[in-house]
Amino acid sequence: MTADARLRLLRFSLTLSGLLFIFGLTPLTLLWPAGWRLQPDQPVYLQMLLGIYGMLGVFLLVAARDPERHTSLIWFTVWSSLVQVLVKGAHALTDPAQVGHLWGDVSAMLLVAIVLGFLAPRTPGVRYGLSHDPANASGLTRV
Repeated sequence: MTADARLRLLRFSLTLSGLLFIFGLTPLTLLWPAGWRLQPDQPVYLQMLLGIYGMLGVFLLVAARDPERHTSLIWFTVWSSLVQVLVKGAHALTDPAQVGHLWGDVSAMLLVAIVLGFLAPRTPGVRYGLSHDPANASGLTRV
């Protein structure tokens, strides 16, 4: 896959993930509670999660414009999605009331982690280090 194709797919994936986090999670919790809501229902906890994922979605939309500048956010999304997969997956496998999550949010977050992890840049776009140049008063230089 060429670098341009990979970047286009990454931008598309970030945009799609961001839009789904902002606009898709609430309808999914209403239409398919067994796959997207904890049982017994915990509305305050759900509101908090929807707020956090909605805000993450906004930042993913920003990252889609220039993924190389937002590498750490992309990798945070990958790793935090994997943590959710492990935690909710364990609950779904040990509690029969939660098994629907394996086909709902666990599968969706695993897909997000795999796709973004495959397409994400491997190194940050900008690194700063200490300058040894006495003429550079700021002490920072672009590496």
